[in-house]
Amino acid sequence: MGMSVTISAATEPDAEQIFRLQYLCFQSEAALYGNYRIDPLVQTLDSVRAEVASDCVFVARLGDEVVGSVRGRVTEDGAASIGKLCVHPRLQGHGIGARLLRAAESALSEERGATRFRLHTGHRSEGNLRLYRRVGYEAVGTVEGADGVRMIVLEKQAGAYAATA
Repeated sequence: MGMSVTISAATEPDAEQIFRLQYLCFQSEAALYGNYRIDPLVQTLDSVRAEVASDCVFVARLGDEVVGSVRGRVTEDGAASIGKLCVHPRLQGHGIGARLLRAAESALSEERGATRFRLHTGHRSEGNLRLYRRVGYEAVGTVEGADGVRMIVLEKQAGAYAATA
């Protein structure tokens, strides 16, 4: 490859690359559920820009290319909601997703005071579930997404870091 992937906070100019990457990465999730109206596929570029401006957003870069992204924000109950984790399909399975999660968790707890983390993934998304369990998340319930997909809710306490590789 010749270059290494770096993780950094996203900036406004990254929004369009995040938007395009998200659309590419969530195609496989949409196919898994036979539902191409899932939130990451219908989100607007303006909405992504707003999240980059207000939320805790990290990107993985290979040179100038954004090849991964994750977003998080602290909710009313003090938990950090983490979502839309994605890594370019050609780079999946190399620990980039775990590195993005760790960066978001660190910033959300250290800079924004989160005491626990919450995320969700579709009930058929075995690869996602494996990653989240490997980094210390435990299933705490299920919810139905606005798009009708049954989601598994996972949580972990801040500071509960498991192996990330």
